[in-house]
Amino acid sequence: MVLPRSVRLKGYKCFDLLYREGARYYGSSMTLRVTKPNPILFKTKKNFTYINSLKGAVSISHKVSKKAVVRNKIRRLFHNYLAEKITKVNPNNVNWFLLSLKPNCANTKPEILLKECEYLLIKSGLIK
Repeated sequence: MVLPRSVRLKGYKCFDLLYREGARYYGSSMTLRVTKPNPILFKTKKNFTYINSLKGAVSISHKVSKKAVVRNKIRRLFHNYLAEKITKVNPNNVNWFLLSLKPNCANTKPEILLKECEYLLIKSGLIK
């Protein structure tokens, strides 16, 4: 399962904003970047109108694993986890986030990765 369409963050300008101005929260296997949204940068289709809410993405580089199968497995793990967590978020929480995984995360157990992700989400104030 992927992140719901209303939660997905798209467009290179949104990612550039997150890399330039986002607050960084570091873990041993991942980095979380959070910033206030700039709706002008967010690309949406004309048919879809979304309320302001938490939007995000998961970034997994080739350095994590050269195999797409491994990267996709990790991506699906985080998308399922984030889709579940985001439904419980306060609707007034309007932020953009980017979860970037470090190369050493391919050898880490999924339970440890999810605990670290939850820790970073709490530390950043996205969830309580």
